Amino acid sequence: MRASLLFILLLLLKPGSAQVSCDLHPTAFTAGEELHYKVIYNWGVIWLESAEATFKVKAAEYNGKGSYLLSGSGSTYPKYDWFYKVRDVFETYMDSSTLRPMKFQANIQEGSKKDKHIYIFNDARQKAYTVITYGTKPVKVDTVKMPDCTIDVLTAIYYARSIDYSHCKKNDTVGISLLVDGKIYPVYVRFLGREKFKSKELGTYQCIKFSPLLIEGTIFKKGEAMTVWVSDDKNKLPIYIETEIVVGSIKVRLMSHKGLRNPQDARIGN
Repeated sequence: MRASLLFILLLLLKPGSAQVSCDLHPTAFTAGEELHYKVIYNWGVIWLESAEATFKVKAAEYNGKGSYLLSGSGSTYPKYDWFYKVRDVFETYMDSSTLRPMKFQANIQEGSKKDKHIYIFNDARQKAYTVITYGTKPVKVDTVKMPDCTIDVLTAIYYARSIDYSHCKKNDTVGISLLVDGKIYPVYVRFLGREKFKSKELGTYQCIKFSPLLIEGTIFKKGEAMTVWVSDDKNKLPIYIETEIVVGSIKVRLMSHKGLRNPQDARIGN
């Protein structure tokens, strides 16, 4: 499977040792929220601010049902396109009352590859209908049987932000059934505890700390080489991420935000 720039940020997931309902309610975000990230690449003594990513939530309607339109876009800066050009755009229509995905689509441009994905979720039949195009290859149409609570990678961010982690203990795992590249992957996030994290852009936050199980791909190593810091309040903002990759490492920093649903109770200083 291919690992996109945005997959660095698509992290938190369904019931493993902690049991979570498939149908959650929006408590951590609302229409109008925008999050902006910077991606820093490290290889030895080399540090490059190489890319950026933006996530937005809009009010929408899908098949007559009230929904959120989630969008995520990621791109390398033009001066680094010669090395590895990325122009990714992800969108999901999510039921605004249950947070269940209804339609996911992605246009992925990474290096010489240009892929398109469309997934239609049918919870009643526990099936997803997928339409995938890899470059110039023929369109691949398939029907995938879904385990309970299966979600796409963009929904995963917002789904996870709505879970109550107050009862999690160190090394507890929270798992998910994730639909990626037209296949189902069982993955999980390991709860590592709580600690303070100082962001030079946004100040100091009390955070929840996780290590997600990564799916091996063109960028990531399989395993728990990624660590994520999320604000320990109702917003559950992903503040900072660091991970090893096949060559070097990547750090992702939240640079700015607007339209938050809740007060920033986890922010404890400059």
